[in-house]
Amino acid sequence: MRAARSLILFALLPVFAGCQLFNSQPVDTGTSLTRLQGELVPANGQLVFQPCVGQQRYVVRDSADTTLVQDAADMPDQSGPLFADIRGNFIASKTPGTDGEVQLQQLYRLERSSTACKDPNFKQLTVYANGNGPAWNIKAGAKGLILQREGQPQLALPYVEEQAGDGRFSLSTEANNQRIELWVAPQRCTDTATGSVQHLGAELRINGQVQRGCGYFGGARND
Repeated sequence: MRAARSLILFALLPVFAGCQLFNSQPVDTGTSLTRLQGELVPANGQLVFQPCVGQQRYVVRDSADTTLVQDAADMPDQSGPLFADIRGNFIASKTPGTDGEVQLQQLYRLERSSTACKDPNFKQLTVYANGNGPAWNIKAGAKGLILQREGQPQLALPYVEEQAGDGRFSLSTEANNQRIELWVAPQRCTDTATGSVQHLGAELRINGQVQRGCGYFGGARND
């Protein structure tokens, strides 16, 4: 396994600084494919995607069978809009007042949230992962990671990333004589507490003890 991220040797600066919101334009993640965040709303028997910024709307065409349509139907009926983070081929409408179309290729995240579109840290995140029983989450960025666990003090640490093949990789670090690892793999994962759907399965390993959860790529990583 080769190291894909170098160990950060200097004192950690604030991991997620600034208050940058989403761009109004799609982020290019490959030939003819863009990644956008926004809200899903039903209209005339179809799902329509409206980006966090801008007025253009896109009818969702799930050409890659990502399960988005079924996941949206199965999402718990809680308060708040249905937030989606997706990648696809966005085709704007040439006729004023009509919707464009997105040929969906990948679903990163689907959840009920009234704040996800305004998340100031999203653009600095490379990976986010969380689990339950007890609750934990990791926010990783270019300058380090933040580990939060129920009943434990928050830790801000440098880390090393290692690739394991087939899209799997790990983030590892050490603190207070503890070996801390986050292992992630590309697979559909449902958060048992909220019903949200994420595109990564995750395992938090601390001194060999394993807690499972889900994860997704932040705005700083699009592979």
